[in-house]
Amino acid sequence: MEPEKEKADRQPKKGRKRRRAPSKLVGAAEAMRAGWEFEERHPEVKKARLSTVLFAENCEVTHAQLCELLKYAVLGKSSVPKPSWCQLFHQNNLSNVVVFVLQGMSQLHFYRFYLEFGFLRKAFRHKFRLPSSSSDFLADIVGLQKKRAAGDPSRTVEGSLPSSAGSKVSVHLQNDPIIQKYGSKKVGLTRCLLTKEEMKTFHFPLQGFPDCENFVPTKCNGAVTDSSPLFGLDCEMCLTSKGRELTRISLVAEGGGCVLDELVKPDNKILDYLTSFSGITKKILDPVATKLKDVQRQLKALLPANAVLVGHSLDVDLKALKMIHPYVIDTSLLYVREQGRRFKLKFLAKAVLGKDIQNPDKLGHDAKEDARTTLELARYFLKYGPKKIAELNLEALASQHELQAADQEPSNATEVAQQSNKSVLECLDSVGQKLLFLTRDADTSALSSAKNCRTIKCLSNKEVLEQARVEIPLFPFSVVQLSFEMLSPALTEEMNKRMRIKWTEISTVYAGPFSKHCDLGALRKLFKSFGPVRSMSLVLETHQYEVLEAAQLAIESLDGTVVEDTCIKVQRPVTELTLDCDTLVNELERDSENRGAVYLAGVSRTFKERLLQQSSLFLGLEAVILPKDLRSGKPKKYCFLKFKSFSSAQRALSILTGKDWKLKGRHALTPRHLHSWLRSSPPESRRPPGLRVVPPPSEQQALQALKVDYPKIAAWHWGRKIGKLYCSLCPGTLCLILLPGTESTHGSLPGLGLMGIKNEEESVAPNICS
Repeated sequence: MEPEKEKADRQPKKGRKRRRAPSKLVGAAEAMRAGWEFEERHPEVKKARLSTVLFAENCEVTHAQLCELLKYAVLGKSSVPKPSWCQLFHQNNLSNVVVFVLQGMSQLHFYRFYLEFGFLRKAFRHKFRLPSSSSDFLADIVGLQKKRAAGDPSRTVEGSLPSSAGSKVSVHLQNDPIIQKYGSKKVGLTRCLLTKEEMKTFHFPLQGFPDCENFVPTKCNGAVTDSSPLFGLDCEMCLTSKGRELTRISLVAEGGGCVLDELVKPDNKILDYLTSFSGITKKILDPVATKLKDVQRQLKALLPANAVLVGHSLDVDLKALKMIHPYVIDTSLLYVREQGRRFKLKFLAKAVLGKDIQNPDKLGHDAKEDARTTLELARYFLKYGPKKIAELNLEALASQHELQAADQEPSNATEVAQQSNKSVLECLDSVGQKLLFLTRDADTSALSSAKNCRTIKCLSNKEVLEQARVEIPLFPFSVVQLSFEMLSPALTEEMNKRMRIKWTEISTVYAGPFSKHCDLGALRKLFKSFGPVRSMSLVLETHQYEVLEAAQLAIESLDGTVVEDTCIKVQRPVTELTLDCDTLVNELERDSENRGAVYLAGVSRTFKERLLQQSSLFLGLEAVILPKDLRSGKPKKYCFLKFKSFSSAQRALSILTGKDWKLKGRHALTPRHLHSWLRSSPPESRRPPGLRVVPPPSEQQALQALKVDYPKIAAWHWGRKIGKLYCSLCPGTLCLILLPGTESTHGSLPGLGLMGIKNEEESVAPNICS
């Protein structure tokens, strides 16, 4: 296959002046087009960056998954699997890894003192839940306690991919993206064709589109049926002074016979033959006289009027051919994957067909073999249907066996498997480096006594940060642990209860006055148009919304409007817990994770399809999040859209709330990981809004303690201190802030993780360190 799909970034790193020798944080640099695919459009060295969308459905990341990321940051793709829950691009351009651990704090602390954690919430765009803290959190995240791949005892990394018959993973077929797109019954060939809108979405060359003026149509305009002929197509390219140009084309008929296999001489000067992927060398191409226009002529003559072309990332092949064809099946899109990612052809060949292709012993890929494989994949899909594909559980196989899905030397497989079983410390040791551990509680973790770890024990949190400023530049990987006194169980329980009650209250609105004869049905329909309503009560008129965005949208849209000839007021209940809600809402909207996100109410079942059809209007769209009802499994009538930047989100919001779409919406206020936590709130936290809870005498002392500012001051003080240290880190530093959560006999609290790469995207948190 062509290198644009799978080629590792070979650009050399530019020198950087640092206080230490360059780190061996080496690996493959890849970028996302619809998953992990190659990107090499600019000659300059690219910044390391993280994807903005986490793959975990409830945004919870296990300790073992954290360890995956940390090992990948140290060694890269060539030695360990990619993390299964996020994407780290251009890993070899990371300069350092720094992990801050706020021992004794949890997700509850972060959101209870959200306004005080000002720097952290603005600087780190990526947030995720952590399970409750274990007996040795630090040992878990660096892989000291569990020496198995990604912490899963059933996972294997050596050997071939298991067959579907051998897989014991329980597959929820109704949630499989293939079933969601095609249904469970077998489909015909025409159902597998990309529609014109899909071709537009995935940037296929189309008649009359920009950059396609000189493209040649295949003239295949006959009627396509389920019995139309299939042709597998694959192209190889080289790098010329004008970009990528065709060097080989292979066309395989449905019976498996190759009907066209031609080398092509580019029109412009060749800068790189890309031999390791194309197999083409100067010696091979020098005697070739065939030009692009010659193969265009041959293709037009060979293909019947109702021909269907099959390929993997076929848009790239057609662009190399500079041709337009209306009927295509793209196996990278046919075998639908979660989160818009795509399976690689090599993986699908092994997992679905049980065959090995793109043998690393050969020089480059075999275009005929790849074209033939795409045909076989299309025929398999048509023969066995979507249900059979879903039962293969490809997503699980891909996560468990990404080493087999990538192009790697067989001689390296054993070494990679061994590395994946190692701890972060052993990975660092393998490249001649050490881990720095700064703490005031050195005796509480096995990390402090581990081999290849430089432990510095301090007397206070203040000393920890002072030492960190001096020592971090000298180490490629640092763990900085700050320790905080845990709150009493009674105080923690009361703080947890009050936090959940507060969220319920700020998601509640009062409306009125209304006349005795008002149409209650129409009123309720009006308020439901802003989002799902959890409960209603007729006091004046009270509506408790399921999501904060819906309540805020109702207030912004209806307060002061005339309903049934009466000017009504719509506002939140005023209680001790909602006095700061205006400030809180403003700060939530400015949260770096929410700046590029949009909330929409009133979406229909066809919304996502329509959105994709008109994707050219929504530049920078990275994810569509459609919440489902936990009982029925049906999608709810609201959604969240995630964009690369605030400006893209703002532009999309103006379109979607305009006259053509007629949706109601605003900028998002709640990060994804918060939803599942709030959904699990116990019934006692859902007290009637506006009423004051009078605690029994045994709780009076706990409530009084809440008025003491120590936890609040600690959040503000240490958040600022960490912020100053973060600003002193060199660009390209992967930084994680981990609040491990708490575990005790009185109950547990989940943790929270914040993550980012310094200077990854300057637009995320402008002037954050100024």
